[in-house]
Amino acid sequence: MKRFIADNGSIIVLLALCAYYSVVTLGEQHPNTPAAGQEVAAAILKDSSEQVTVVVITRDTVQDRAYSEAVRAAIETGGGTVLAVVNGAPTDARLALEQVGGAFSRVDAIATNHSASGWGPLKPQKLKTTADKFPGISGIKVFKPQSYTWPSFLTRENLVNVINQNAVIAIIAIGMTLVIITAGIDLSVGSLLALCGVTTAVAIQQMAGGADAGTIGLLGACLIGTGVCTLCGIFNGVMVTWFRVPAFVVTLAMMMVARGLALIVAVQYQSALLGGGTEGTPEAVRIEAAAFGWLGNGATFGIPNPILLMLALYVLAHITMTKTSVGRYIYAVGGNPEAARLSGVPVFGVLILVYAICGAMAGLAGIVDASRFEGGRPNAGEMYELQVIAAVVVGGTSLAGGEGRIFGTLVGAMIIAVIQNGLNMAGVASYEQKCVFGGLILAAVLLDRFKRK
Repeated sequence: MKRFIADNGSIIVLLALCAYYSVVTLGEQHPNTPAAGQEVAAAILKDSSEQVTVVVITRDTVQDRAYSEAVRAAIETGGGTVLAVVNGAPTDARLALEQVGGAFSRVDAIATNHSASGWGPLKPQKLKTTADKFPGISGIKVFKPQSYTWPSFLTRENLVNVINQNAVIAIIAIGMTLVIITAGIDLSVGSLLALCGVTTAVAIQQMAGGADAGTIGLLGACLIGTGVCTLCGIFNGVMVTWFRVPAFVVTLAMMMVARGLALIVAVQYQSALLGGGTEGTPEAVRIEAAAFGWLGNGATFGIPNPILLMLALYVLAHITMTKTSVGRYIYAVGGNPEAARLSGVPVFGVLILVYAICGAMAGLAGIVDASRFEGGRPNAGEMYELQVIAAVVVGGTSLAGGEGRIFGTLVGAMIIAVIQNGLNMAGVASYEQKCVFGGLILAAVLLDRFKRK
C-alpha cells in the first residue's frame, strides 16, 4: 500500500482536488450552449400545433450569439418562423417586442436564456402591459433552458478551459522534466517563450508575407522561432557541460538575456514600423495572418488544438523515455553520471540534448501563445518557470535526479491547472497565487525527501 501511494500520490492528489472543487462549486447551472438552444427550439415546436412564430432575445456576447443562432436554425428547420433575433440590452428587447407586436397579428413565443429572462420587458407583468397595447403578442410564452444542479467545476466548458489554458505550461514541463531528471534546472523557459513568440511574429510580418502569409511561410517562421530557442538551450547545455557552470547560474543568465532580446526585437521592429523611436513598454508584435490563429484558437473534432498538441507531445515523450536508448541514457545520467560515463553513455551529449529539448519545448509553447493572442508578446511567460517547476516536482520528478515520469508530469501540470482554476474561482489575486505555488514546490520537495528516507 505504501508503494502504491508513493507511485500514484500525484493522481490521488489530483482526484482529491477535483472532488473538493466539485463539492464547493455545487450549485444551479443555467445552460447557454448551442445544444441548449436546440432543446429550447424543440420545446417551442412541440408546444405549438400550428406554424409557430418566435422572437429570439439574448445578450450581445459570443456565447449568447451562438445560442441564439442555434435556436433560430432549429426553429426554421422545424418549419417555424423567426420574426426577429435580438442580441442586446433590455431596451432592445422592449423595442423588438413592440415592433413585432405592431407588425404581426400573432407572435407565439420568446426564446431566451437565463440571463435575459430576468430583464424587465420579459417579466409576466410587463409582457401583459405590452400586450394591451400590441394584441399581436397576447398570450406569448417565454421559453428558456431548464436549469439543473451540478458542480460548476465539472462542466465541460470549465474542464476544457482549464486544460486548454494550461496546455502551454504542460508543454514546457516536458522539457523541464528531462532536465530535472538529469539533476539540472532551467529557469529560462518563460523568457524563451516570449523570445520565440516575438521572433516568430517578426519573421511572419517581414519574411513570410504578413497578412498574405501561406502555410509554408508560417511553418518557416515557426521553425525560425523554435530554432532560436533550441540554440539557446544548446548554449545552456554547453555551458553546463564543457564549462561546468552550475545550471542555476547559466539558465538564470539566459532568462535575463532572452527576455532582453525579446524586448529589443519588439522595440526595433516597432521603431522600424513607425519610422522612429518608441517610448514606454513595447507592445506585442501583431500577426496579421489569419491562418496563424488556427493553432492557438482553433479546434479539431471539438477539442482545442493546444490540447491535441500537448497530448501528442506527451505520447512522443513517454515513448522516448520508456522505449528508447535515449530515455535510458537520460535516467542513467541523472542517477549517476560517472557510472553512466564508464558504461559508455555520452554524458555531455545527453545533457546538451535535454537542454536543447527544453528550449525547443519553450519555443513550441511560445508559438501556441503567439497564435492564441495573435501576436508575439515580449512580456509573455513571466514567472512561468515557477509553475513549470511546480508541475514537474508535484508530478513526482526528483530534484536530485534519476527519477521521474512523463505521465507524472502531465498529472502534475493538471494539479497546477486545477489549483489555479480553483483560486481564480475563489477570487484570489495573481500575486497571492504565487505564494501558493511557491509553497507547493516546497511541499513537493519535502515530500520527495521524506519518500527517499
